[in-house]
Amino acid sequence: MHPPSSTARRVLNGLSKHRLAFQRRANSTAVEPPPAGGHLPGVATSQLLRPTRDAALRTPGIKWKDEDNSTLGGRETRKMNTYQAVRDAMAIALAKDDTAVVFGEDVAFGGVFRCTMGLAEEFGKERVFNTPLTEQGIAGFGIGMASMGHTAIAEIQFADYIFPAFDQLVNEAAKIRYRSGNSFNVGKLTVRTPTMAVGHGGLYHSQSPEGFFMAGSGLKIVIPRSPIQAKGLLLGAIRDPNPVIFMEPKILYRSAVEQVPIDDFELPLGKAEVLVPGEDLTLVTWGTPVYHCETALHVLRSPSEELESLIPTSVRGAKVELIDLRSILPWDMETIVESVNRTGRLVIVHEAGAIGGVGSEIASEIQKRCFLKLNAPVRRVTGWDIPVGLTYEKFHIPDAIRVVDAIIETLTY
Repeated sequence: MHPPSSTARRVLNGLSKHRLAFQRRANSTAVEPPPAGGHLPGVATSQLLRPTRDAALRTPGIKWKDEDNSTLGGRETRKMNTYQAVRDAMAIALAKDDTAVVFGEDVAFGGVFRCTMGLAEEFGKERVFNTPLTEQGIAGFGIGMASMGHTAIAEIQFADYIFPAFDQLVNEAAKIRYRSGNSFNVGKLTVRTPTMAVGHGGLYHSQSPEGFFMAGSGLKIVIPRSPIQAKGLLLGAIRDPNPVIFMEPKILYRSAVEQVPIDDFELPLGKAEVLVPGEDLTLVTWGTPVYHCETALHVLRSPSEELESLIPTSVRGAKVELIDLRSILPWDMETIVESVNRTGRLVIVHEAGAIGGVGSEIASEIQKRCFLKLNAPVRRVTGWDIPVGLTYEKFHIPDAIRVVDAIIETLTY
């Protein structure tokens, strides 16, 4: 074997030097890759969720419904996402109430979002059963069952398809107590339905129709933000003496996870919850946007390099009070009015469009009741008043940047 020529040796030496230099550069610039969801807080990392047993058992407003309602020592929790918590609530209702029935499209198979998984096998197909594809029929059947004394838990497969049931819910369920002079009522009717954007639902699977029911006197509307809230509010809705439309944000079915008490408990309907106390601005929302608002507050306090020039230093220390409305009808006017009277500013965030949205009603009442205390106009951050575009759904919903922009504009008015 011949030794390498001088030319070959120079080439090899050059390659070695390049390899060493490349290695040094690689080592000097090595950084930890960013997490999959980015560095901003999201649903999975939210500080608003209760990931421990102790935090779960101390949920504000929790009311235990079993015999031992005094101590927390012996109570257990289990890790659940939102759909599992919804299923747990229905299982408790079915186990404790022999008149309770669950019905809707595909619920015997577990449902599209698996909220009724295994209930038919556990409680029998005469109590958990499928219906034809008729939302008007599902609502009408539920009204009939409830008027005869059954606890009727109906499912409309998507809130986008609740409109065929609108007449039954607004003209019959909401009015039957008044119409009959309290001889009949359908207070034992609960209508569950998945709502809000999911990221790829488009015009028929990403709507937020809660505002359509605001004039339905006699109905209650509830939208939970997390597994604990879903279980407690759903059990409260099932047992409330009024018909309730219970709207479950579909993107939170799997993304929101908490330790959830396994015992029977309720959370109060008609009562908002202050999640982050503050004194400079009131931020009101419900459902999925709760987490967009949490992210917005993080961006406001600690903007990235790209946003630093857009967020004045004067507002970064603002103390914003974040409130989850939870009950849309009736909404907790007392809590919101008290907060705005202290802060002097209000921003309302919801996924539905601005025109005729729930935010319009809240803004009107706050303008009337807090007029002399307001330091800025009430601001709404909403979805656009157009159908939800499949490709552009991310730009349709009110994200953290739009919320931050509204907060800055209101604080600097």
